[in-house]
Amino acid sequence: MDSSQWIDVVEDKFKYSLDHFVIPDHYEKDVESILIPHGLIMDRIAKLAQIITSEYDNERVVVCCVLKGGHQFFSDLVRYMKKALNKQGKTLPITLDFVRVKSYENDKSTGTVQISMTDKELRDLHGKNLLLVEDIIDTGNTMKKLLETLSQYSIKSVKVASLLLKKTPLSCGYVPDYVGFAVPDLFVVGYCLDYNDIFRDLDHICAISETGKVKYAI
Repeated sequence: MDSSQWIDVVEDKFKYSLDHFVIPDHYEKDVESILIPHGLIMDRIAKLAQIITSEYDNERVVVCCVLKGGHQFFSDLVRYMKKALNKQGKTLPITLDFVRVKSYENDKSTGTVQISMTDKELRDLHGKNLLLVEDIIDTGNTMKKLLETLSQYSIKSVKVASLLLKKTPLSCGYVPDYVGFAVPDLFVVGYCLDYNDIFRDLDHICAISETGKVKYAI
């Protein structure tokens, strides 16, 4: 996807006051600002579903959620994709799947990607169309390694949809096929994006505050 097709979240323009939206009481001091309100997230996902579905033919697509963070985006994207039309103006046959991917031990990269799918499950993807659904692409290293692994299994097509793409100098340059928003180089939480498994129950995508970092640090 060309950068002109996604929404570029610029911090000084997309920095909504907490007073303007509903924030759970238990997070009022833990987030600094709202970057992307929930309603905007939903509208953008609806548009992404239309774009993605319109690029497929009548062949079935395996939509695979990258857990844990991707599950809310995955759920909402699939809901909209069910109503969208493909190249032939018809609804798209969809199969759902899930995968956990791990490339770090503590805070250190292992240099390899551990995938929860068995070799048999990966071989079952042979000849199929696969759409990976991710919450955020940070440096891009993990997704690049995952795609390298999947390339060994003769999958017909592999595309990646990520709700967020972080604008970080640490990026390896990888850009997914479909992007919802490009976000500043901040630690963002909410809409199932977490900080040590906290904030997954926050509807909006927010910048975590220093108070929140200290409060929920491990």
